[in-house]
Amino acid sequence: MSAPLAERMRPKSLDEYIGQEHILGKNCALRKAIDTGQIPSLILWGPPGVGKTTLAKIISNQLNRPFYILSAVNSGVKDVREVIEKAKNQKFFNTPNPILFIDEIHRFSKSQQDSLLAAVEQGIVTLIGATTENPSFEVISPLLSRCQVYVLKHLEETQLNLLIERSIKNDFELSKEEIEIEENEALLRFSGGDARKLLNILELVINSASGDKKTIDNKFVSSVLQNNQAIYDKSGEMHYDVISAFIKSIRGSDPNAAVYWLARMLDGGEDPKFIARRLIISAAEDIGLANPNALMLANTSFEAVHKIGMPEARIILSEITIYLASSPKSNAAYMAIKDAEHLVKDTGSLPVPLQLRNAPTKLMKKLGYGRDYKYPHDHDFNFIEQEYMPDKLTGTKLYRIQDNKKEKDTAGFLKFLWKKKYNY
Repeated sequence: MSAPLAERMRPKSLDEYIGQEHILGKNCALRKAIDTGQIPSLILWGPPGVGKTTLAKIISNQLNRPFYILSAVNSGVKDVREVIEKAKNQKFFNTPNPILFIDEIHRFSKSQQDSLLAAVEQGIVTLIGATTENPSFEVISPLLSRCQVYVLKHLEETQLNLLIERSIKNDFELSKEEIEIEENEALLRFSGGDARKLLNILELVINSASGDKKTIDNKFVSSVLQNNQAIYDKSGEMHYDVISAFIKSIRGSDPNAAVYWLARMLDGGEDPKFIARRLIISAAEDIGLANPNALMLANTSFEAVHKIGMPEARIILSEITIYLASSPKSNAAYMAIKDAEHLVKDTGSLPVPLQLRNAPTKLMKKLGYGRDYKYPHDHDFNFIEQEYMPDKLTGTKLYRIQDNKKEKDTAGFLKFLWKKKYNY
C-alpha cells in the first residue's frame, strides 16, 4: 500500500517548498542562515499543515546533519536524554551540531523542556521546535531566549493551487489518472490554507470519482466530504474546527452547544490553558462592553485553571463558558479598533493637534505646544469640550454604541457630556 499523497508530495528541498516567502525569500534571515549553514536553535510557530516538519527535514538534509525527531505527544524526559546522549557520541571536534526536531513542543512539560536546556546551551544539539501555540506562553523563558522564533502562515490561494497542479502532474499515482479540476473553490475552502489537509482531501476526492476521466467540481467535493468527515480529519486537523464551533456557540449565546464543544475538546486531550486563553479572547471580542466583567472573570478563570489543573479545571472552564455564552453580546470594541486601524492606514501619520502635544522644552512651549489644552479636572463633571482628533478627522466616529443595557447607559453619559458630538 502506497503512502498517503501528502507524504508522497512532501518537498525534499527549498526549491520544491511552497509558501513562507516572508522567512525563506532570497534576502530573508532564515534563508540566509540555511544557505550559510549557520542555523541557530529555532521555533517554528504556525497552524497545522503549513510545512513546519517538512522545513526542519529540508534544513537537516541541506546542511547534511544528523537528524533526530521526537513527538512531544509520546516522548518523555528519558527519550530526550537518550537522544542527547546519542548526539554527544556522534559529535567530534569542529563537526556541526546534530539537529533535534521536536514536534508539538508546546505539549512538553516544564521538566521536559528543562532537560533540553543544557544541550542547547552547550551546542550539543541544534533544536528545532514546531508548535501551533504561541511559544511565549508554552515554551519556558530560558529555552525560548536561546531560540529564534519564526512564524509560518497559512498558504495563499495561488500556493494551494500550485500544490494541486504539482500533485496531479508529478505524483506517481495521480499522474496515471486523467483528472480535470473544473472548480477548486470547495477544495480550497475545506482545506483552510492547510497543505496536508488539502492533499488528504484531494486524494480522497479523486479516489471517490469514477470513470476513465475524473472530473472534480465543488458539488462533488462537498458531497464526498460530507460522507467522509472522519477520514479527511483523521490527522487531528479537526482541532481548529472544534475550537471554532466552541467560540461561535458562545458568540451565538447557546450555552448548551458551547459546553458540548468544551467537552469534545477536553475528551480529545486539548490543553485546558489553550481553552482558557480562547475564552479570554471571546470575552473581549464578543461580550466586550455589554458586560465588562466578562473579561475580568475570563482572565481569573485562566489563573484558576493554571493553578488547579485537570480534572477539576473542567468545572472552572464549564462555569466561564456558560457565563460568557449567557452574557449580552457586543463587538463594539473589536469593531472600533478594526476601523481605527483602517483609518490610520488610509490617512497616515496625521499631526497631533498643538494643544495635545507634550512641551518639555522652552522652544516647544514658544511654538504653542500644549498652550490651549484645557485640563478636564478643573471643570464641572471633570469634563470640558475640546478637540482630541487630528484636524482632518474631526467628527469621525469609531465607537458605535450597540443595543445592550450597559452600552445604552454609556451612550447616555457621553451624550450628557458632549451633547451633539455623541448623540447616538
